[in-house]
Amino acid sequence: MKLLFILSLSLISTLIAEESNWLELFNGKNLDGWTEKTKEGSFRVEDGAIIGTAKSGLGTTFLCSNKDYTDFELEFETKLINNEVNSGVQIRSKTQEPKGSQKYGSVCGPQIEVGGRNYAKNSSGYIYGQAWKTWLTPKEQRKPHQFLKDGEWNHFRVVALGDQITTWLNGNKVITTTVPAERHSTNSSGFIGLQIHGIKKGTGPFQIAWKNIKIKEISSKQ
Repeated sequence: MKLLFILSLSLISTLIAEESNWLELFNGKNLDGWTEKTKEGSFRVEDGAIIGTAKSGLGTTFLCSNKDYTDFELEFETKLINNEVNSGVQIRSKTQEPKGSQKYGSVCGPQIEVGGRNYAKNSSGYIYGQAWKTWLTPKEQRKPHQFLKDGEWNHFRVVALGDQITTWLNGNKVITTTVPAERHSTNSSGFIGLQIHGIKKGTGPFQIAWKNIKIKEISSKQ
């Protein structure tokens, strides 16, 4: 009995320690810890969630974490308030050199796809190379699925370890993508970013929401 008690205490302590390693990236109240690095004024906090708005003619915009991350486990929930909008979550991303009057350059890096429109044949959870204009998940591995729920909160889990990125959507494993060596060498570390894809002039506004964004860094010694 004493041994079982000690083992139980050990298990509880381990679980508490693991849970304490999680960092809440969004405090549910304001955008502290985040910076809009392209167009401004597209994100706000409402009812404990970050609301992003795609505005007519504004173009693609990003809300980026102020801290960079290398190897980690990331979880977040997102809901397409309007399923016409296309979105994604950047990981290990950077900004390129600003051009002209730009305050920040273009965001580049791996993106966890979050796409609406076609829920019967969806590509959410696959990895796109933002600003690289190419998918990092090979075409033959991007099999359409029905994991994304229309009009509901969707739970994503992402594990980035070395050049491997594995994604889950609503408890379903989507894919493990091997990031090409030339891309991993430039983006082995970087910020987390919430993306709102640009929309055609004369359309919208369209909205997307995020909440419960948390991250747990993975030590390179593990």
